[in-house]
Amino acid sequence: MSQEEWVTGKIGLRINDAPVEFELTVPATPVKPQRMLPIFQAMANSFVEVGVNVAEAEGRSVSCKAGCGACCRQPVPISEVEVYQIAELVEAMDEPRRSEVLQRFQDAAEHFHKIGWYERFEEHQKKAPEMTFDEGYPEGMKLVMEYFNEGIPCPFLENESCSIHQQRPVACREYLVTSPSDNCSRPSAEGVRMVELPAKPSRGLTKLVSSFGGQLVGFPVLSRALELAQENPEDFRSRSGPEWIKEFLDKLVV
Repeated sequence: MSQEEWVTGKIGLRINDAPVEFELTVPATPVKPQRMLPIFQAMANSFVEVGVNVAEAEGRSVSCKAGCGACCRQPVPISEVEVYQIAELVEAMDEPRRSEVLQRFQDAAEHFHKIGWYERFEEHQKKAPEMTFDEGYPEGMKLVMEYFNEGIPCPFLENESCSIHQQRPVACREYLVTSPSDNCSRPSAEGVRMVELPAKPSRGLTKLVSSFGGQLVGFPVLSRALELAQENPEDFRSRSGPEWIKEFLDKLVV
């Protein structure tokens, strides 16, 4: 791609009194949202850095580290664009790793279909917009804890560490704690203290893509990504980089 097909600009935001600045180089021509994902990931990293700096200023330090994979047994929420990114990532793997990861995805999906978890979770997401917080939150947390208690690790978890750390979903980037890492094996509101972020880019990304060609209900769960990518051919619209950024930021601050 030639130089004139890119555009660079600076963005300054204040969200909940926290300043966040970006210098972005994005495609000037229309592209699918997959091409923008590395940029959204970098923006998420910047929000995380703000949250970590605030925590450290308060005397707290992040306890997450390689080898601590308790959180990788949660139903990780991903956006629709990340469904296809994950499918492409697995497809590009060399053998025998590709077959091993495919089998992990298949085993996880079969397990949660067998106990009806995906179906009950999708039904909850359909009802959630019409429910009050006091109605929807307890039901949602019950489903999250049911998934966690099944003990099925993320298909990318190897030796209790993320094997796709550089390409991990945005929601995974946002999940950091300052409480003892052992507490994550027995998660509770009292025992796990999250790093608070000025905004959650994962939510903006989910809203962004579902507005342009989205076909899935609510947000997908990572362990179901390959199944969903196969069942739902990608049909996203193309927009220029600046248009994607504007739309993303608009949805981020809503």
